[in-house]
Amino acid sequence: MARVGITDYAQQQLGEITHFELPSVNKQLQANDSAAVVESVKIAGDIYTPVNGKITNVNKELESNPQLVNDDANKTWIFEVTYEKEATGLLTEAEYHKIIA
Repeated sequence: MARVGITDYAQQQLGEITHFELPSVNKQLQANDSAAVVESVKIAGDIYTPVNGKITNVNKELESNPQLVNDDANKTWIFEVTYEKEATGLLTEAEYHKIIA
């Protein structure tokens, strides 16, 4: 199972997050499919699943309190996906920080 969210860097780029459209539990997705939508004061955008799998849980608290991501994006998850096989091509934390530097 993987918990999916956005990084603090992404939240800073989006600005104040005001709304989430969460995916449906049991929805089957392929890697890089749009799974959820995030809306901020600047823009609305898709959140993609990093793996093939099925949505098994969503953070319903975000429906009434999207500010949780503004407060601490790195600790706030959006949805959980149970994946079928190990994901490939994902960045390590060090690789990610090198890209955003």
